[in-house]
Amino acid sequence: MSNATTDATFKQDVLESDIPVLVDFWAPWCGPCRLLGPIIEKLGSKIGNRAKIYKLNVDVNPMVASQFGITGIPTVIIFKDGKVAQQFVGLRPEAVYEQALLGFSNVPSR
Repeated sequence: MSNATTDATFKQDVLESDIPVLVDFWAPWCGPCRLLGPIIEKLGSKIGNRAKIYKLNVDVNPMVASQFGITGIPTVIIFKDGKVAQQFVGLRPEAVYEQALLGFSNVPSR
């Protein structure tokens, strides 16, 4: 399951997290973003408490999107220790996100 993060909560939600965090930068008008949504939700259920999953609407939260140079969506960024560990622009298969995220979590997959 994913949660929403915002310009106001991003630092606490993502940058100060003690476990890896995947952030889906999206917008409601973006077709590929709508396709990615269910993939991110499913990934959140699979990952459990090994990592955090957030969605950030770039239309409503332009400060964070600008801070990380988001120019194309969907963009998925995995953060570890408050830093960008990996970034994907465009829609990818679920396994790509899962493998990348688990690679940073130091916890074996189930």
